[in-house]
Order: sequence, then structure tokens, then C-alpha cells
Amino acid sequence: MEFMAKILTIMLSAILINNFVLTRFLGLCSFVGVSKKVEPSIGLGLAVVFVMGLSSLICSVIYNYILVPLHLEYLKIIVFIIVIASYVQLVEIYTRKMVPSLYKALGVYLVLITTNCAVLYVVLYNVQEGYDVLTGTIYGIAGGIGFALAIVVLSHIRERLELSDVPEALQGMPITFIVTGLMAIAFTGFSGLIK
Repeated sequence: MEFMAKILTIMLSAILINNFVLTRFLGLCSFVGVSKKVEPSIGLGLAVVFVMGLSSLICSVIYNYILVPLHLEYLKIIVFIIVIASYVQLVEIYTRKMVPSLYKALGVYLVLITTNCAVLYVVLYNVQEGYDVLTGTIYGIAGGIGFALAIVVLSHIRERLELSDVPEALQGMPITFIVTGLMAIAFTGFSGLIK
């Protein structure tokens, strides 16, 4: 029962309370770039969940069962970047082959998952906190869900803003960053969920 409470706490924290995009401002390039429309935002959100989850799993296994026993912990960043880049390439190949419309809609932002600092942050945070493989993988998946939630909410708001009477000086990126800031403030309201 205690393990389930710990997992639930980790998930709520990654999705709502410590959302990577809205509280740590990680991964903003793809977050802002893809959030113009809902469909590509959902696709990118799912891709990030997949990459964060599998990268957390593989990086945890490599770190705990290869790097630590061989006393090669100092190689973790290089190894983690290689693992993340590999999974992004697999996601890109799959998306290009199976969902070409989504591949075209995501464009360069799909490749930018490779350099998305949120993905690297998750795997490094897993090591820092000493999470086991299961806990680290759950944290990675929850972090991806938090990213997906934030980007889908922003894309819905941006689609509505296209039909709104926004002052000319605020149209485009200025209103997007204002909305993102307001979303970040709103998400701080979840900080009282876990003590």
C-alpha cells in the first residue's frame, strides 16, 4: 500500500505539481512551436510520453545494471543522450511510415524531441533521486503525460485565440507566452495536493 501511495505521489507531482513545461520551463521550443493546432499537439504529446517512458526505462536499466557496477557513472549524460536520440529516431521512422500526415504536421519539432531538455531532465532526475527501474519509468511516463496535458491545453487556447479580438501588438507569440504564464500560475494551484 505504501508503494502505491509513493507511485501516486510521484505521478501527481510529475503531471500537475512539477509539470516540466509550466514549472521548470523545460522543452519550451517544441511546446510553443507545435501548439498552434490540437491534432499535432496530441501527436507530439504522445511521442513525448513514449520517448520519456522508454528512455527512463532503458536509461535506468543501463545506469543501475551496467554503469554503476562498472563504476562508469560519469558516462551517464553521454549514454542517456544516445538512448534518447535512438528512441526519437525510432519514433520518427514509425511516424513517417504509419502516420505521414502527423509527421508532416510535426515537422522539425519531432526531431527536436532529441534535444528536448525535459526528456534528459527526467532520466537525470531518476538517477539523482535514486529511483529504481519501475519508479523511474513511471516518473518518465507521468512527466510525458504532464507535457502532453500542457501542450494540448495550450493548443486549445491558441485555436480559440485565433477567433478572438486580440490587440495587434499581442498577436502571435506575445499572447502565447502570456497564456503560458497564466497556465503556469494556474498549475501552481495544484501545489497543495501533496505535502
